[in-house]
Amino acid sequence: MTISPTPTREHDSIRAVQWQGDHLRLLDQRLLPAEEHWIDCRDAEQVTQAIRDLVVRGAPAIGIAAAWGVAMAAQQGATLEPVLATLRAARPTAVNLMWALDRMKKRIAAGADADALVREAQAIQDEDLAANRHMGELGASLITAGSGVLTHCNTGSLATAGYGTALGVIRAGVAAGRIARVYAGETRPWQQGARLTMWELMRDGVPAQLIADSAAAHLMKSGAVQWVIVGADRIAANGDTANKIGTYQLAIAAKYHGVKFMVVAPSSTVDMATGTGEEIEIELRDAAELLSTAGRRTVVEGAQAWNPVFDVAPAELIDAIVTERGVIERPNSLAMQAMFG
Repeated sequence: MTISPTPTREHDSIRAVQWQGDHLRLLDQRLLPAEEHWIDCRDAEQVTQAIRDLVVRGAPAIGIAAAWGVAMAAQQGATLEPVLATLRAARPTAVNLMWALDRMKKRIAAGADADALVREAQAIQDEDLAANRHMGELGASLITAGSGVLTHCNTGSLATAGYGTALGVIRAGVAAGRIARVYAGETRPWQQGARLTMWELMRDGVPAQLIADSAAAHLMKSGAVQWVIVGADRIAANGDTANKIGTYQLAIAAKYHGVKFMVVAPSSTVDMATGTGEEIEIELRDAAELLSTAGRRTVVEGAQAWNPVFDVAPAELIDAIVTERGVIERPNSLAMQAMFG
């Protein structure tokens, strides 16, 4: 499948996190693609639960939702310190959550009222969308015309304010005629690639092919892919990158096959206080997510499972880290310090 360039089309129509003036509306990503169902969160506790339950997911979108949770709590006259603490504990790996809450906390400490906190949350969301568009241009410029790309998990409008990080690069690359073939890995066990990325790409008119996660190395060997393009949940000070489980093995396979590997994430994902990937907490989720599919048990009763939802790709396997501040090729501690120190 070869994609015809469509330089006038933005492939960008999805906004999954929507502020309604006094509550937050979230597209329930657990039900896609079968059902497009919206959930209204009317207090910070409901926002926290939505983050925990993966109604909203993707590091930037989690941070944006949390910021709106704080703004909503302020509108309702709640005591904000426990609200900040509860939201912070919702997911441990995505540094964007902590970054957004720290930004809101700084405004609170400066005496911001509810209206000012609403403006701050809106700024966080608007800045993320602008950053995604810029990252899309920067990342696409690295790709030779006619290339095939493989992506993992979901890094698009569903995971951000809109347009996406890695998927933003793919959108920009397709529009510019640089990307000729798009492949998406299914991303077990939550199937974010199969359910969400394919839904986004089909909805926005970007032809793509789904592959089983276990087919990735075979695809690379065929020569159909020149770049693997992924997002990130946390980037350490040396360039080590935590992302959805399965990213590490893609980076290893890419290195072996001479396929380039690109990480795309906003600067809020960079955690210079974390020296290396070894220091990143890896979230473990309920084994039932592996033992069942769509709520139906698929593995024999009594079986156990280990379910880490992130892994860490070492910096030496990464060819480029793309943020809205610029591109770091062959990332290391010195290059990271120069851009983010």
